[in-house]
Amino acid sequence: MTPTVNWSYPTAIKFGVGRIAELADHAKSIGLKKPLLVTDKALASLPITATALDVLDKAGMDRSVFSEVDPNPNEANMADGIAVYLAGGHDGVICFGGGSALDLGKMIALMAHQKPGLSVWDLEDIGDWYTRADATKIAPIIAVPTTAGTGSEVGRAGVLTNSATHKKKIIFHPKLMPAVTICDPALTVGMPRFITAGTGMDALAHCLEAYCSPFYHPMSQGIALEGMRLVFGNLPKVYANPNDLDARAEMMSAAAMGAVAFQKGLGAIHSLSHPVGAVYGTHHGTTNAVVMPMVLDFNRHAIEDRISAAAAYVGIKGGFDGFRAAVMDLRATLAIPANLTAMGVKPADMDMLTDMALEDPSCGGNPVVMTRANTRALYDACM
Repeated sequence: MTPTVNWSYPTAIKFGVGRIAELADHAKSIGLKKPLLVTDKALASLPITATALDVLDKAGMDRSVFSEVDPNPNEANMADGIAVYLAGGHDGVICFGGGSALDLGKMIALMAHQKPGLSVWDLEDIGDWYTRADATKIAPIIAVPTTAGTGSEVGRAGVLTNSATHKKKIIFHPKLMPAVTICDPALTVGMPRFITAGTGMDALAHCLEAYCSPFYHPMSQGIALEGMRLVFGNLPKVYANPNDLDARAEMMSAAAMGAVAFQKGLGAIHSLSHPVGAVYGTHHGTTNAVVMPMVLDFNRHAIEDRISAAAAYVGIKGGFDGFRAAVMDLRATLAIPANLTAMGVKPADMDMLTDMALEDPSCGGNPVVMTRANTRALYDACM
């Protein structure tokens, strides 16, 4: 049976099939009367969005919808969303969709009422930059993920692409943690197969990199380990049978677990994929999957024993080599592109991408120190 439970780590998580029916109740519980539902262009016209809006309408909530969200959302999307939010006199944001919609919804809630002159880029996840924001001006947030990958529904940050520099920036504030998250596995059933594959591999990348990060955080370590087990055991199931609600529930759990775990750190998988996604518009989770085996090789001497222990726990034989082979098998099952060349990345951009990767904050959590020489070589291996 798919479980129905309430979790309070790290926020209030309402987990279970059909719990989208509680959306209006939870919105009212945090004081919302006129929420703005932020979703993406493709999702806006689908039945699951109509269902969520119907729940709000039946409760008499004066809601609106903003769906001009690009796959890699940028500050122009944010500005458009803020304009709709202010024009409608909204009092909170319901982030509904995949990582792009969740991240952009958070940015709208963060910036809609901040003082003039404060740029969203002033709140990048660097030191105590978040204190530049007026925390009392951040609108309440409810998160409703419809994919199982990014885990943004349990995070205190969002990723925004600077359209001028093509660089992805992590924008952080503690109050970006949703007040309530509704994880309804039934909402993920209609995902296209390539989205199921890419978001699932994103969850695996989060768990894997958190697990391998050299920083001390035993709680995240354990969460990441179990998250990997859930992905290996259930991602092939949901790819083969989108209607398997039990496996969908396990993947939704793994996605949230990955995002909780990566407070321990991320690494080269993300520092390589962020620039590629920003420049080429590739799907983030799919790009993570493409570079994952090469990053495992890159880090091998620092993580071999740890990965061997993970393989044993997950039920994979053969230690590090067996784990890597299992990743390759999973990629093949999910029809993941073989390399960055297959995704359209051009050799002429390698130097630029290398510079961007070294500027990405994720590289600081990699088990092997990333330099210009070894990062460029790693990109070449991914081609």
